[in-house]
Amino acid sequence: MRRQGAVNTVDQENVSATLTVAAPAEKVFAVLADPTTHAAIDGTGWIQEVGDRAPLAEVGQIFRMDMHHSHHPKVDYRVANKVHVFDRARAIGWLTGQEKDDGQVEYGGWTWRYDLVSLGPSRTGVTLTYDWSAVPPSLREVFPFPPFGPEHLGNSLDHLADIVAGR
Repeated sequence: MRRQGAVNTVDQENVSATLTVAAPAEKVFAVLADPTTHAAIDGTGWIQEVGDRAPLAEVGQIFRMDMHHSHHPKVDYRVANKVHVFDRARAIGWLTGQEKDDGQVEYGGWTWRYDLVSLGPSRTGVTLTYDWSAVPPSLREVFPFPPFGPEHLGNSLDHLADIVAGR
């Protein structure tokens, strides 16, 4: 269900959506820091299963997710995300990459970030941003960016609000 006040914006190299969620920022942040909620939050439906269930707790932490995307060369694949923003109850974000056979992770240059603004004891402004500004030209030639419409970020925020309301 689309909530009143959701706003999508698209720039040359990022897309974002903002929504006011009826919950305190700490509660919203706790849901975002729990990788087991990410498949339910995902507005694209691509996340299938989380590989690492430990709560996100610090910059540098890596967590994996199994994905399904019919336009991806592998269709079913695994991503390795590295937390690069962790500011409790204010912001959380990660880089997305693929783990190579040698265990090293190669990041594609796109990031996901949630920014939270407390609007009182029971309301939080949440902005979700997908940024592909660091994607190299070689990947841009193969994949379209963004790989989804801007409505998917609003869908993710709607799902987040539903999950937070249910906790």
